[in-house]
Amino acid sequence: QVQLVESGGGLVQAGGSLRLSCAASGRAASRYAMAWFRQDPGKERDFVAAISWSGEGQYVADSVKGRFTISKDNAKNTVYLQMNNLKPEDTAVYYCAADHIVAMNWGQYDYWGQGTQVTVSS
Repeated sequence: QVQLVESGGGLVQAGGSLRLSCAASGRAASRYAMAWFRQDPGKERDFVAAISWSGEGQYVADSVKGRFTISKDNAKNTVYLQMNNLKPEDTAVYYCAADHIVAMNWGQYDYWGQGTQVTVSS
């Protein structure tokens, strides 16, 4: 079992930055691949970024490439999502997820955080 707790969401103006954090705890938490997804009410949960357990493999959705960066600190069992040049269309609830294998499909992930709201005003 892995427990995930996100933090760092909030309200920001377009063009601004936020950094989301996801702290993992539980058995072998550092050995899990981790990912970020986002979801608007009434819409599908969309892939944002993922990182392998070692941190060597990083994957970012085309919609955020060049603006968002995913990183992992295994000593702290924490994954980060640095979001720069935010746009109103980035507004969503952002969820952290973990599983043994890195993937871009939300259905592949067994463990989820509670979500953190990101709102970008124009």
